[in-house]
Amino acid sequence: MEKVVKERIVFTIIRILSFSSVVFLMVILGYIFYKGFGVINWEFLTQPPKNSFTEGGILPSIVGTVYLIIATVILSVPVGILAGIYIAEYARENRATRALRIAINVLAGVPSIIFGLFGLAIFVKRMHFGVSILSGGLTLGILVLPTIIQSTVEALKSVPESFREASYGVGATKWQTVGNIVFKTAIPGILTGVIISIGRAAGEAAPILFTAATFYTRGLPDSIFDKVMALPYIIYGLITEGTFPEKQVPIAYGASVVLLIIVILFSLSGIIIRMRFRSKKRW
Repeated sequence: MEKVVKERIVFTIIRILSFSSVVFLMVILGYIFYKGFGVINWEFLTQPPKNSFTEGGILPSIVGTVYLIIATVILSVPVGILAGIYIAEYARENRATRALRIAINVLAGVPSIIFGLFGLAIFVKRMHFGVSILSGGLTLGILVLPTIIQSTVEALKSVPESFREASYGVGATKWQTVGNIVFKTAIPGILTGVIISIGRAAGEAAPILFTAATFYTRGLPDSIFDKVMALPYIIYGLITEGTFPEKQVPIAYGASVVLLIIVILFSLSGIIIRMRFRSKKRW
């Protein structure tokens, strides 16, 4: 009886904490939308900023953010997935593999500002890409790479061993088993890591501060070697260094709402794809 009471108390505490986290999240999102949704209109979404960012819109920042997200996905997702497949399915368990896994875990915890300094030193200066979409995409790609690798490894490990044994039993090779059976089964879990990575990349200001972003530029970027305006950096600049806070702070809240919507749209697309793959499961 005493064990049952303790169990109920523990589960009650867990439920309260879980509910509280959801409530805090809804309060934060509700506050941002309350402060910024009234600013959003057609001009705000389709016009460049005017008069020291006190009028006009944030179109260049929206386009720049989307470009950076796309560049990050293109540069990081294939590498992360292939690395995860190698670690989970091909790498032998030895000191080198264990060291590699520790390095990935450590890399996942490195502050984002360090990635920004790395991108500045390597991509902007050493490789002469300059402050550009390419430099920012490479920097953000390295930032999210550990998350993609870890999610890929865990997703592949979650595939039942019987699937592999059945595939080998009908004469399939290692490559055929991994590509046609294991990987396809693990796609929903892999997409979860990719979605999380996109959300993090879209909201980071520190890595693009040195590698891709500018507070103001005329027009839209013409190539991957152009610098861009980006929503996280614009929000940071308007809140901390705005010269007309009574007009610029509302614009920052509006930009925050737009950034949240962009992240939600990218996440929803990934979730829909993941659900379609899950609906095809028969186990």
